[in-house]
Amino acid sequence: MKRTLLQRKTPLKSAGPRRKRCPECRVMYAPVRESQAVCGEIACAIAHAQSEKGQETARKSLAQVERREIKVRKEALKSRSDHMKDAEKAVRDYRRTYELSIGSGCISCGESQESILAAQGWKTGGAFDAGHFLGKGARPELRLVPNNIWLQCKSCNAGSSKYARKGQTVSQSFRAGLIVRIGLEAVEALEADHEPRKYTVEELKAITAEYRAKTRELKKRHAA
Repeated sequence: MKRTLLQRKTPLKSAGPRRKRCPECRVMYAPVRESQAVCGEIACAIAHAQSEKGQETARKSLAQVERREIKVRKEALKSRSDHMKDAEKAVRDYRRTYELSIGSGCISCGESQESILAAQGWKTGGAFDAGHFLGKGARPELRLVPNNIWLQCKSCNAGSSKYARKGQTVSQSFRAGLIVRIGLEAVEALEADHEPRKYTVEELKAITAEYRAKTRELKKRHAA
């Protein structure tokens, strides 16, 4: 006789969290929190804590707590200057990552990424930097302005004219490359921008967080 398959009209529903077996007493139990490793018996909790696995878990948890505490203490000790450096690094990292992702070459010498890697790929920190068109020493108000930060090869960012455009300094080459990229009017507007930018510590923290998030998202999209 042909059997008829039993079809359930309503799906099974979970009655609660998935049950586990206690590694100490071997009794099945329903954990009340995700990190619960043993049943609710105190003896089992003590035995597990004293076991090698439990001690290793405790050591890892303690290490995580210590790292968080150290990070919090370091953050509390940071000066405004430290936060400015963090913000600048975040903006520069984003600009370098973005320029590399769209295939840009060096803004100063005009060499492609491929030729730069072939000639300078051995250098510490990689072959590429994010350089300021108008230096942060003379023009600190433009230190965090993204349009003032562009991809440069290590040589050009260090001031070497080895790869500079013929008959031009690195600075002149940077300006010429920038005019090609964004136009003369935008370059002159950047050069004429002397608006003071007095960032508070909270504003610097926000800038750092914003551009770190942008860099992570950009790398994630590029890797997909």
